Amino acid sequence: MATHCLISKTENCKNCYKCIRSCPIKAISFENNRATIIHEECILCGTCYNICPQQLKEVRNDVNRVKGLLKWNKVIASVAPSHVAYYENTDISAIRNALLQLGFSAVEETAIGATIVKKAYDEMINDGRDVVISSCCHSINLLIEKRYPECLPYLADVLTPMQAHGLNIRERYGDEIKVVFIGPCISKKDEADHSDYIDAVLTFEELDNWLKAENITLDTEKTAESVDKSKARLFPRAGGIIDTMACEREDYQYIAVDGLRNCMRTLEDIKNGLIHKCFIEMSACAGSCINGPVTRKKKASIAAKLVNINRYAGKEDFEYGNTTSEDIHHTYHDEQLIQPMPSETEIEQMLNKMHKEHKEDRLNCGCCGYDSCRDKAIAIIRGRANIDMCLPLLMEKSKSLSDTIVSNSPNGLMVLDEDLNVQLMNRSMCRIMGLDDARAVVGQHVAMVMDPSDFYESLDGKTIYGRREYLAEYDRYVEKTIAYDRKFKVLVCVMKDITEEEKSRKAHKDLVDNTISITDSLLEQNMTSVHEIASLLGDTVAETKVALEKLKELVKHDD
Repeated sequence: MATHCLISKTENCKNCYKCIRSCPIKAISFENNRATIIHEECILCGTCYNICPQQLKEVRNDVNRVKGLLKWNKVIASVAPSHVAYYENTDISAIRNALLQLGFSAVEETAIGATIVKKAYDEMINDGRDVVISSCCHSINLLIEKRYPECLPYLADVLTPMQAHGLNIRERYGDEIKVVFIGPCISKKDEADHSDYIDAVLTFEELDNWLKAENITLDTEKTAESVDKSKARLFPRAGGIIDTMACEREDYQYIAVDGLRNCMRTLEDIKNGLIHKCFIEMSACAGSCINGPVTRKKKASIAAKLVNINRYAGKEDFEYGNTTSEDIHHTYHDEQLIQPMPSETEIEQMLNKMHKEHKEDRLNCGCCGYDSCRDKAIAIIRGRANIDMCLPLLMEKSKSLSDTIVSNSPNGLMVLDEDLNVQLMNRSMCRIMGLDDARAVVGQHVAMVMDPSDFYESLDGKTIYGRREYLAEYDRYVEKTIAYDRKFKVLVCVMKDITEEEKSRKAHKDLVDNTISITDSLLEQNMTSVHEIASLLGDTVAETKVALEKLKELVKHDD
């Protein structure tokens, strides 16, 4: 199919880098402040799908494709044995009844294919192979093909149980039949896209939503079918493959390794020739398929899922017809993308750009998603990461910038906690209050330095903005703003020292008042004189009065 099985929606990415930190093979790049899956390197383990706090990793939904197959074809469902880990207390017969209602012609267990595969494993070991790695997990197969091609000679060259079952179904029903696998894996969708035996894959989650949309309820009262001949139902738990095998070679060790990081370490040992005479069952998921990507959101613990698996499996093998190990032969290929390693000079230059010039600066904290500062430098050179992805550096820059702004602000700044204890005071605030050092009051109640009434008022929800007042104890005029940050539970007080401005304004006012007083006195004296010489001046009296009144008003307006 054309579309990718797993995509990363980027519109709501919050730059937490959690997907990069969690991806064991770092198949995620960070561009334009958005995390994007590198599909050529992704092994579809589903870790990022489960770990993203914004749920931005999306699995391709193939329900409509399956509905199309059902409309025109006879379709048989192959249901993974891990269904008991997803649908608790539900037997395969209950799932069969539900799938038949959806239009499937028949329903079988993928464990039939697992039986064929495990017999092939026993034959390889008996043929004298040194190391055999199980090929059941498609994510592990992709991991070896893309990252550890040196281990390809040890990867069992047979189909996975899903494809082996698909082949077996076609042998029994004919090639015109369509086969749909239903299981807990995202990677199986990719495997089916390149398979001749599987036509589509649904996750249990997709099936669950489809059943709910059709108002079909699984019957939890069904009892187990063919219990005695269902040993391969153990496959989905860690060590389950080994428990179904004959294990006849006494000089051979049988080991189960689950979890991608453990598998990667084991592959390193195999590559370095440290492991011999060993069958290694590898599962990408911790706990194996019972903890597959779409089953991890279920509340049941791995222990509870193990109980269901162990109780559900029989002691004998499934009957599967005439399919042989030769029929399921499959060759895996080297799919590794060779990327040139940057030179040491390039890496050192990038580390310098990252402000990691000295070894003590290289914390290797992993906040950016990479295991070391050096790994991140390589990722930046390859265009997969940004310099600004370093949280300690951003915090240091932020603190430095904040300290610079606070320390050099011309306005006084003071931060209090909800108990009105001083947490921070800058130099300008110290100058306003005549303090030599803020340490004298940090940790003390604000009442030590000023009246706390306005701060209590702000705690009650009122923001004080630009309130002018005279601080008598400091002989300062200030313009005060107080705001309460409910999220961080702090009060922020900003004071602008307006003493000189206020003194200048007061001096100007005194000048105006004095001018008005002199004008009033002059007016009174002139009016007295005017009355005395009224007979001489006549109408000039009114004009003089008007002129003096205008002068008085003019002086007032100047204030």
